[in-house]
Amino acid sequence: MKNYSDEQILRGILRHDTLVLSYIYKQYYYKVNAYVKKNSGSGEDVDDVFQEAIIVIYRKLKEDDLLFQNRSFEIYLFSVCRFLWLKSLNRRKIEREKLLESLPFSEDIYDDDLSKLVEKNERYLLYQKHFRNISTDCQKILQLFFDKVPIRQIAQVMGIKSEKYVKTRKFKCKELLIERIKQDPEYKKLFEDDT
Repeated sequence: MKNYSDEQILRGILRHDTLVLSYIYKQYYYKVNAYVKKNSGSGEDVDDVFQEAIIVIYRKLKEDDLLFQNRSFEIYLFSVCRFLWLKSLNRRKIEREKLLESLPFSEDIYDDDLSKLVEKNERYLLYQKHFRNISTDCQKILQLFFDKVPIRQIAQVMGIKSEKYVKTRKFKCKELLIERIKQDPEYKKLFEDDT
């Protein structure tokens, strides 16, 4: 298997390079797996933490590609995974003092930006979960609105004759999506953390 430098890994993440992403899983997943499982986690928890960490790193790179200068990708990845797992344990009310530390990590990555980015990511995942479960028509109408497509054009794309009906349908789809999100137990957890 080819070894990648930190710079190649970061560029690969930005490009969604499947070979680089596969390399990251093969190189680092087992350590995160051991850490999460030693600290009250399951295999599903490991998958969630690892995937979310890659997404967080991707978004962080999009915001500031100089962020990783003079930082080890491995330490940063493990630090983000640890941060995400601690956040998950806090939500579950499991004591942090009992953690068995086995990952190399750096406290200096735990800034407000990372915390906000993780929160934003969790909210986006919750939104995506419910967006995928509404009707295809609702998804299409809402996506066109999010993409700022004019109402007249949305009506044409959807084969709807009345622009007024498009507005009404968009309102009902949006309300349905919001209602489903607010009923999700994850919603309460995410917004309880804010208080």
